[in-house]
Amino acid sequence: MLPKHQILNLVSSSHPQRNLISSLFTTTNPSASPDSSLTSELPDIPSWVSKQNPGTQQSGEDDFVIPSLATWIQNHPKVGLFPTKTCETQVDKLTKILQTPYPSPESVVQVLNASNLSVSHVLVEQLLKRFSNNWISAYGIFIWAKTQTGYRHAPELYNLMVDVLGKARLFDLMLDVVKEMKQLKGYISLDTMLKVMRRFANARRFSEAIEVFRRVEEHGVEKDVMALNGLLDALVKGDGVEYAYEAFVELKECIPLNSSCFNILVHGFCKARRLSDARKILNEMVEHGFQPCVVSYTCFIEAYCREKDFRNVDAVLDEMKEKGCRPNAVTYTIIMHARGKAGEVGKALEVYETMKNDGCLPDASFYSSLVFFLSKAGRLKYADEIFVDIVKQGVKPNALTYTTMISSACKHSLEEKALKLLKKMEEDSCRPDISTYAPLLKMCCRKKRMKVLNFLLSHMLNNDVSMDCSTYTLLVRGLCNSGKIEQACAFFEEMVLKGMRPKDSICKMLVEKLEKEDMTEAKQKIQELVPNEKEPERT
Repeated sequence: MLPKHQILNLVSSSHPQRNLISSLFTTTNPSASPDSSLTSELPDIPSWVSKQNPGTQQSGEDDFVIPSLATWIQNHPKVGLFPTKTCETQVDKLTKILQTPYPSPESVVQVLNASNLSVSHVLVEQLLKRFSNNWISAYGIFIWAKTQTGYRHAPELYNLMVDVLGKARLFDLMLDVVKEMKQLKGYISLDTMLKVMRRFANARRFSEAIEVFRRVEEHGVEKDVMALNGLLDALVKGDGVEYAYEAFVELKECIPLNSSCFNILVHGFCKARRLSDARKILNEMVEHGFQPCVVSYTCFIEAYCREKDFRNVDAVLDEMKEKGCRPNAVTYTIIMHARGKAGEVGKALEVYETMKNDGCLPDASFYSSLVFFLSKAGRLKYADEIFVDIVKQGVKPNALTYTTMISSACKHSLEEKALKLLKKMEEDSCRPDISTYAPLLKMCCRKKRMKVLNFLLSHMLNNDVSMDCSTYTLLVRGLCNSGKIEQACAFFEEMVLKGMRPKDSICKMLVEKLEKEDMTEAKQKIQELVPNEKEPERT
């Protein structure tokens, strides 16, 4: 952690020459980089778009890659996104095959049967992760692998398939897979049933989630407090705290409870801004012989922080002190983050100092939050210093820390810095997730960096990060706004053919852009892809 005198300098205004915060208002512009000679490799544009704009030319931004990153981008292993690339591994060969959208899982099976490639648990797991947001390809892979001689899915792969189908809200298919697991003795675990309950709850089918719990013993899973907490957590995260409490009332007499049961409900009611109900749960917790703990109180603190009600935040902290319950790193992180978001940088940094005085060591999440609000406030220099200081304090930056730094760099159009952070993340063996890539993709669309955009999409697949509906939406919107209407159409078509339903606003945007460019045939194709999309009203 930074020395005490340095923290005090941050909140002090009496020594301006030593005040790091004030120096953070000074920003420097990165020097312009010369053009790169690298050739852009754009994804295939649908013929129904390209033939209407045969004279479309690529701009200099399309091919541009910052010279200091050109070697890394050029030499990064590709995964067969484009026909000209040579696939090196079996998973890459299959990824290339599956990049083409297929109409049904059966058609995927036919194509994979013709590939004459062998199967393994590692291969199937990697492919299911890569195509976790494309249920047709994922389910086709799953069926194909089962038919291969000498191969049998491990229970973990069945669980993964259950989750993929549940995420796609194909609940009948999901339950069919569970029935199949039931026939394979010992395949169903608590993890399986929790995935089913979570997917029902996320779809707001709360009664079905509760019914799954009631019948878990039919699948060989014990109806104990761990299972109950999994149900309550699923219902709360699906915004069904009322259903969670009803299930709790029904089941509390037949299942021995623990403090987590009550804390989940406290969190749910606090999340729903029903603090009086949360207090009732706290009282009920005491009646059952459990004392409120740091988790319980932190739920209230988080609720008050969301409302920027810092007077009540301090009141809860005082209550904790009276009860001998010390705040932990999560508590302090929530308070500091809220103060920072409210623009109270000095107060936020005082939380940092209080935490240190209490002997509570910050973790990666705390540092990520510190970096976030400093970056948001334009204090980029100090955010960078904190990022460097993390390692010195023996805390390894995690995906959230890197994602926060990358998002900040993208927001301020610091392209080289953002990509170098992704490179460092790779060097540190820290796996990015979809939220890491989102700001990078958005920046590339804004700057029309098609070469780098394609690199990022390949980088995603190399890290088994699947393109979801939000990512496609981001790309279509970003490319539309940047005048890359052909590429926007390509991603839109791929999105629809993979079974994802685009938002009406995205359909409308694309149709209006195509109409403005007098691309009648392409506009008609978009409307055919999404039949419910109506023509925009003429003014």
